[in-house]
Amino acid sequence: MGDAQLSLFLLAALVIAVIPGPGIFYVASRTLSGGRQAGIASTFGTALGGLVHVVAGSLGVSAIILASAQLFTALKLIGALYLVWLGIKTFREAGNRSPEPIGPTGAAHAFREGVLVEALNPKTAAFFLAFIPQFLNPAAGYPALQFIAFGLTSVALNTCADIVVVMLAARARATLVSRPRFIQRLRQGSGLFIAGLGISLALARRPVTAWS
Repeated sequence: MGDAQLSLFLLAALVIAVIPGPGIFYVASRTLSGGRQAGIASTFGTALGGLVHVVAGSLGVSAIILASAQLFTALKLIGALYLVWLGIKTFREAGNRSPEPIGPTGAAHAFREGVLVEALNPKTAAFFLAFIPQFLNPAAGYPALQFIAFGLTSVALNTCADIVVVMLAARARATLVSRPRFIQRLRQGSGLFIAGLGISLALARRPVTAWS
């Protein structure tokens, strides 16, 4: 790949990374709900979930799933149900707690949730398969390795953007720590928002592709 094409890819990937999307909103919600530690853990969890799609895409697994309406629908519904369950769980836990200062949730738990949320999102697979192949160079050979390299770069940029969002959300949460009742309502709102992401995922349509 020439320098100009590489620069174009980096610019496009950076713009996509900083545009607010479901991933950014998710880690922001987890930060507002559980604190900076939970937000950082969620960010690295979603990064690992994204790498699952990168590897699957390089091996052609994602293409097979997207080509099958049944497989796409099954993965979509599993991911949507998990998000809705996670949102309801967050809402109920916030509502059941007394209005005391709420500490960060377990980092390991938040990390696992982040992995599942991203790995079960077929829209991420669709994005990688639509975006990355435009920059592959057939003459260079090893298309799978090229796909992985570009995928890793995209995930890294997304992770950096998410970390910035987590820091901003954590600072906003810290200024409100003296208002435990508001924090409780914030946690409930975060739960509703996460559930809403699940509903939006359930309504997502399968991408129309050349192999459909």
